[in-house]
Amino acid sequence: MPRYRLEVEYDGAPFVGWQRQHNGISVQGVIEQAGAALTQQPAPCVGAGRTDAGVHALCMTAHIDLQKEFSGDTVRDGLNAHLRAHPVSIINASPVADDWHARFSCHRRYYLYRVLNRRAPPALDAKRVWLVPGALDERLMNMAAQQLIGKHDFTTFRSAHCQSSSPVKTLEHLSVDRDADEVHFRLHAPSFLHNQVRSFVGTLIQVGLGRWQPEEVSNALKATDRARCGPVAPASGLYFVKADYPDASLSISASPGHQAGRRALERAALPPRQIVEGTE
Repeated sequence: MPRYRLEVEYDGAPFVGWQRQHNGISVQGVIEQAGAALTQQPAPCVGAGRTDAGVHALCMTAHIDLQKEFSGDTVRDGLNAHLRAHPVSIINASPVADDWHARFSCHRRYYLYRVLNRRAPPALDAKRVWLVPGALDERLMNMAAQQLIGKHDFTTFRSAHCQSSSPVKTLEHLSVDRDADEVHFRLHAPSFLHNQVRSFVGTLIQVGLGRWQPEEVSNALKATDRARCGPVAPASGLYFVKADYPDASLSISASPGHQAGRRALERAALPPRQIVEGTE
């Protein structure tokens, strides 16, 4: 069965998440339906990450198994033709080996969180940012964020519904900076716990608002107690940016696709992959 690697861009607002579910439409589900319409056969699809309801993707890497052989361009255009009713776009498609796996072959995942820090609500970016009207100190948030980098037990920042076998993860990068009215949180790690990124952001916002001191973030981490986490940030501001693979040719830089906020997202692009030691 031919396997194709996909680069997928989507607006997560109307979906119950990436993963196929019984309680509504999912990104995975509509792509599989498009693949089935293209080939008249089942077309299972797997993503590098499993984003929650309302979370977006600039470039989610996935693979899809089709019953017929096509060129990558035909797969891209054929799937997009059947996805017109949904805010999902296949940016690229290419054939890969049968044993290549979008999730299990991935060794690093990147996320971006966008906070709109102003009094006025967004018109163009509604459901694509988190509006925080209070003044935020991005310098203090970035200082506090550095305490989270490294290998830790992240129980405090893990959803009670997380299915990971262990709360221990290695966070390779977390930075906070400002671009005009937007504050951007950039993260990457081999993998993430359920709600980990949103838990980080919600907690760091408490520092930015002056409600927590930076050292309280470290204390919350060491407590390994979910009750010590700050409020969880909403899904609307979170973006899966890209995935890295051992084969450098399969690791790409995301290309933001939403017309609204395109320049802001391009300015927020993650820095080049760093060599470091060390799901949302």
